[in-house]
Amino acid sequence: MTPRPTKLATRQDRARARRGHAQAIDDVSGLATGAPPSARTSQDDIRRLGEALRARCDVVLAQTVARASSSGAPLGPPFVRDSFERICLLATMTVADWMSGGRPEEGLDAGREAWHIFGQLAAQRAAALHEVTKRCLFWRDSVAAVLRDSADELEISKQALLQARAMVQVTLDVTLVKMCEVFESERQRTDDELAHRQEELAFMATHDALTGLPNRTLIMDRGEQMVVRAQRQQNPVAALSIDIDNFKGINDSFGHAAGDEILRAFTRRLDGVLRGSDGLARVGGDEFVVIADELSLTAGPELIAERLLEAIKEPFCAGDTSVTVTASIGIATGTHASVEELLHDADIAMDRAKWDGKNRYVTFESGMQDAAQTHMELETDLRQALANDEFFLAYQPTFDLHEMHPKGMEALIRWRHPRRGIVQPGDFIPLLEETGMINEIGRWVMRKACEQGARWRAMGHDLGIAVNVSARQLDADDLVEEVRSALADSGLAPSSLTLEITETALMRNAEDTARRLGTIKQLGVHIAIDDFGTGYSSLAHLQQFPVDSLKIDRSFIAQLTANPEGETLMRTLVQLGKALSIETLAEGIEQERELTLLREQQCDSGQGFLFARPLDANDVEGFLREWDAAHPPPASAPAPLREIGA
Repeated sequence: MTPRPTKLATRQDRARARRGHAQAIDDVSGLATGAPPSARTSQDDIRRLGEALRARCDVVLAQTVARASSSGAPLGPPFVRDSFERICLLATMTVADWMSGGRPEEGLDAGREAWHIFGQLAAQRAAALHEVTKRCLFWRDSVAAVLRDSADELEISKQALLQARAMVQVTLDVTLVKMCEVFESERQRTDDELAHRQEELAFMATHDALTGLPNRTLIMDRGEQMVVRAQRQQNPVAALSIDIDNFKGINDSFGHAAGDEILRAFTRRLDGVLRGSDGLARVGGDEFVVIADELSLTAGPELIAERLLEAIKEPFCAGDTSVTVTASIGIATGTHASVEELLHDADIAMDRAKWDGKNRYVTFESGMQDAAQTHMELETDLRQALANDEFFLAYQPTFDLHEMHPKGMEALIRWRHPRRGIVQPGDFIPLLEETGMINEIGRWVMRKACEQGARWRAMGHDLGIAVNVSARQLDADDLVEEVRSALADSGLAPSSLTLEITETALMRNAEDTARRLGTIKQLGVHIAIDDFGTGYSSLAHLQQFPVDSLKIDRSFIAQLTANPEGETLMRTLVQLGKALSIETLAEGIEQERELTLLREQQCDSGQGFLFARPLDANDVEGFLREWDAAHPPPASAPAPLREIGA
């Protein structure tokens, strides 16, 4: 095989070619210009031939096209043929002007367009190089034929005709060489661009477009290499599966553009705490993977997880709003046959972290595989439960602690599974949250509770209804319309409905939450903070929201009889409510002593097993009747019943 010339050799060849072209032009020009007196007749003849050629440019074009057509090979699409015809006319005019006494350099300047266009057409494969070259030869032959006919008509000397044809040949030679140079330059540029595009495509195939991180394909490849190396060297390897908690709510609340910016910032924080040898990838919308080897595992994979969780504690920016983002992390270590098995175990551990409350890490254990299978089966059953009418509501009474009389009912969802029996809320509500089904189920609860509350009031029971609202429901503006629709369809007075929201859900997106709750408050609905004291709200935060009631968490009630500090803390919480003109309601009252202390401290309301466990709707009326019979109001001082939130 002939070796490809080096760039230096190519430059030398081009230089020699340029010198040869210049010499050829000079030689031919010497024949046509600056000639001795004996040759002036020849110069005049050449000038006459140039004028005749200029007048017959169309003839040259027609003959060139005819010769090309008779060759049988098409030049290319219409725009290529149009370009060729335009260049044919331009070249004919250029050589005619040269013969008529013009400067050769002007012909070269005009010829640049021809060889550039021809070279680009060939390099870009719009036309084959050999077909372009053949048409250049067809043009030369057509010009020669026209010159010969013109020489016969004008009685031009044979010597002048030969000189004119030599000028045409020089023009052709320069065009062909220059065209090949352009072709080579264009081909090199095309090859470079193609190589660059191939690199881009390879990167796009193995990297995430949003964050620039390796994608699943690449991390699986790198992870497999790390697993094989770890097996060979008997070194540890670990995988961490990371999933952002409630990321859909962020997208729903702030838009996908803000969500994308949070993902990029999240990536930067993760990358900032990992070693260069660790593999970090984005494998899903809000899912990331870290694969760490021996060097990073000196202190254990748990330390990596702790650093990752610490790195994302600071709020993220979503436009002008700060957003707190948490993540659940699953860790898998030990000997695995493949990286796929390693990541599978890490995913199971991550699901367990979600199930255990999110914002934490969990290390995979062998028993989790069975738990994951059960989890999957439960999710499948849960998706059919609403359609199969397997959900029902239980109602736990709320009492006015001053009058010791029922004042409301809290609606609590229950699941009657055909095989499992009654499934406890703690076993399926987190799954509803995780899968997003909580929005649909929440709407159902709202409507059913309002309908039941309206029926009780129609029967003469002055009871309010409390409904729990999840964080996901609170993230969407649809909640306002859902409340309005449930009230309108059921006929329940807005003042008889209380929405209970946990501190954590309340503070997740404080600004938008305050706006939505303000709109709901304008309907006349009451707002209660559930599990108060277990989140991170403050006095300033309480004043930000239209809150009517604080439901003090059971953990504080249990401390009332356990130590003196518990009683002091309860007194503080009750006084806080009174200072803000907010009702205080104690959850989880189970002992007479707890009830006595709460009444002494003038806590407004309470609920718990001491009064009643959650009741079926059909049992509520019987409970109310029995309570009234066992606890008649004092004859001397009958007191009106108070609605929840009053």
